[in-house]
Amino acid sequence: MKFCNQCGSPLTYRIPDDDDRERFVCDACNTIHYENPKMVVGCIPTWKDRILLCRRSIEPRYDKWTIPAGFFEQGETVEAGAKRELYEEARAFVKFLEPYALYNIPRISQVYLIFWGPLKNKKFRPGHESLEVRLFKEDEIPWDDLAFSVVREVLRRYYMDFIKGVFPFYMGDVLPDGIHPI
Repeated sequence: MKFCNQCGSPLTYRIPDDDDRERFVCDACNTIHYENPKMVVGCIPTWKDRILLCRRSIEPRYDKWTIPAGFFEQGETVEAGAKRELYEEARAFVKFLEPYALYNIPRISQVYLIFWGPLKNKKFRPGHESLEVRLFKEDEIPWDDLAFSVVREVLRRYYMDFIKGVFPFYMGDVLPDGIHPI
């Protein structure tokens, strides 16, 4: 950020009075500009023992596979956001959604809230953000061509839970290799 969105004056990056971290501050109008983590919502759409994945037609990670997910939008619920992403990317619908996992990714200031739900039918096709959409069994997942490490983590956890037949809600962190949460 370079300029205040309230008055247009240049911003400084400093610790405001009574705060504990640096923020963008307008010294002209005293507005503090907070930058908060971005929330990503998505889902694991299933058909029996298969998961619907999308091959991305956009950057980042063009041509890589992912679950339908994207940034949470103003004015929607998290469940509505996950359903919107499923429709935008795969033109698909689920019977219902259940909260499945929440992943913190502090190094990029993102939080992922992932749901899972059974597809209503097998009528799906690529949306404008996907080159291809396809159902995969576990042994068919293109593990080396997944777009994001959080997708790899959530799919591995899902298949462990699938074997047990129990899908408890999970919260965890995705950290760079070699770094472990406290």
